[in-house]
Amino acid sequence: MDFEQAHCTFIEMHTNERAGERRGRLVRGHNYAEKLFLQNVWWPLFESLEHLHPEYEVYDWNRKSQFLDFAFLPASGSRFGIECDGFQSHVKDVDREKFSYALNRDTFLTGMGWKMLHFSFDDIQQRPEVCRMLLQLALAPYLARSTAAQHLISEEMDVLRLAWRIARPLRPKDVTEYLHINFRTARKLLIALSDKGLLKPVFSKERVRYYEVSTMRSDIVW
Repeated sequence: MDFEQAHCTFIEMHTNERAGERRGRLVRGHNYAEKLFLQNVWWPLFESLEHLHPEYEVYDWNRKSQFLDFAFLPASGSRFGIECDGFQSHVKDVDREKFSYALNRDTFLTGMGWKMLHFSFDDIQQRPEVCRMLLQLALAPYLARSTAAQHLISEEMDVLRLAWRIARPLRPKDVTEYLHINFRTARKLLIALSDKGLLKPVFSKERVRYYEVSTMRSDIVW
């Protein structure tokens, strides 16, 4: 199934499941920017729209209804709110009261267990690779990527977090310095993560020089 087919099915399913204002908000609110986010950012990473909810209703501290552009609710129990922000509507035309409310709403949702992610329309349209990188960085620690990943030993999790944290390929030396372990143990951990598909070895002259974080695939177990 290509993106257009998946998107059509996605919107039809959520529209049929809703009624009243929740349905009307989806029809009115899911527009060009939101679809472009799915097409340019989300779909190239996951090739799936599962567990993603467009125009998702939440409530503020006064029980006032609000709608997130997207909510991502994987089976792991994590809750991510995703907003596609245009400069004109979210910055230039926002008065002080609306600006304060937007900040307070995000802080409130954070306190309620949500992890809020914001992407500018300009980046979604012109620099989607930046959005994809940031989205991967934000989601990776919370997603069960495979059955094997659910059983990572603590040292492997530490190495995986390090791989996501540093802004360059991961070397065995980085692991030895970070975990204060010997080279052989560091290499063993890297190979184990590579065997589980979480890291990708990069070869030079038939030798593994370093490791990179594997791109998230469509066979992820959410």
